[in-house]
Amino acid sequence: MKGFLEDANYSIGLLDEGATLADVIDNCIYEHTHTGKRAFYVGDLGKLVRNNIQWQNVMAPIKPFYPVRCNSTPGVLEILGNLGIGFACSSKSEMALVQDLGISPENIIYTNPCKQASQIKYAAKAGINIMTCDNDVELKKISRNHPNAKLLLHIATEDITADEEMNMKFGTTLKNCRHLMECAKELGVQIVGVKFHISSSCKDLQTYIHALSDARCVFDMAEEFGFKMNMLDIGGGFTGSELQLEEVNHVIRPLLDVYFPKESGVNVIAEPGCYYVSSAFTLAVNIIAKKTVEYDKLLPSGVEQTRNDDEPVFTYYINDGVYGSFASKLSEKLNTIPEVHKKYKEDEPLFASSLWGPSCDELDQIVENCLLPELSVGDWLIFDNMGSGTLGEQSTFNDYQRPLIYYMMSFSDWDEMQDAGIASDTLMKNFFVPSCIQLGPEDRFSTAA
Repeated sequence: MKGFLEDANYSIGLLDEGATLADVIDNCIYEHTHTGKRAFYVGDLGKLVRNNIQWQNVMAPIKPFYPVRCNSTPGVLEILGNLGIGFACSSKSEMALVQDLGISPENIIYTNPCKQASQIKYAAKAGINIMTCDNDVELKKISRNHPNAKLLLHIATEDITADEEMNMKFGTTLKNCRHLMECAKELGVQIVGVKFHISSSCKDLQTYIHALSDARCVFDMAEEFGFKMNMLDIGGGFTGSELQLEEVNHVIRPLLDVYFPKESGVNVIAEPGCYYVSSAFTLAVNIIAKKTVEYDKLLPSGVEQTRNDDEPVFTYYINDGVYGSFASKLSEKLNTIPEVHKKYKEDEPLFASSLWGPSCDELDQIVENCLLPELSVGDWLIFDNMGSGTLGEQSTFNDYQRPLIYYMMSFSDWDEMQDAGIASDTLMKNFFVPSCIQLGPEDRFSTAA
């Protein structure tokens, strides 16, 4: 049942209706407490199946292309491949990963905005033709290295609030699209569509209206140059919430029907990443060190101290950090809060606490300030919603051990895949039925094959 991130050989435990992921976590913690307290993930691959059903119910016929950089673990890629989802790749290694699954080149898009010439040549050799472009330097580079490339012009969105400045970092303006089309015509490069991306932190759904309107303008512009456009990529930014998905669909559906009706022949795709995987993975970490600190060092600047000076304040160090599973913490806020695994009384006092990774680096702070009961070295903390941006290539800083991954799926989700005829023979060989017994004081759920 054990599988390293880079290990293509993995297993998926099938759970009957009497067992839960919490049981799996309990059992894994029991095992790790006795064999070596190593951080680990439990991945509910059935969540991917359920999220795909939800996508089809709400967003069809928009086809999803999963961004591999979100979570490139083999179980995730193989499940999504069996679901018939396309893949958006940002590097040669990602393209090779999905090719190894037998994914056809037509279902792969090369989306890196700053491509290496050698990787463009790799895409050309592999028959991966669809790629994005937002400037003339990239356009010329592509024309030299991939004569059969089919380009999606990546246009910038209008939402440039403080949280959305990154949207303008990549993507071209409408004015520059005309210049790029002129260059493409001279170079003999095909332009087949438009891409835009709106961040999941964007709260103004009007941004979609502006982006779709701009995309329609680019399509009209392309007709002047004789380009036959047939693809629109509305990017990612889908959080995984059914409500958010329905809200986005409510805004974009009328515009798609007007600007890109079915009879236009334009295929609309999207790049949902964290939508599929974020909520599917739970991370368990172990406390490896503990110390008492001064309270004012935990407070953000400008926050008034209100606590009793007699209360202890704790700093905990755990066996995973920003050089591992919390890498995204370096660039964004943590979207999950720690949960204490051990049972404690409801009236047990809570203390101001901070959580740090094992590197002893000043950047390796995971949670700046939270309230926790007093914990001991060896206790476990649980982080939900850890499936996105945390399970790719990771650092080996200070002999850091990559967490193990335990894949699970319920029988009902497995039946759903079989009924839909999307479970390949290659995928089926990875499943096993773990021994399940009723949990009691001395009993546990076993994931041993």
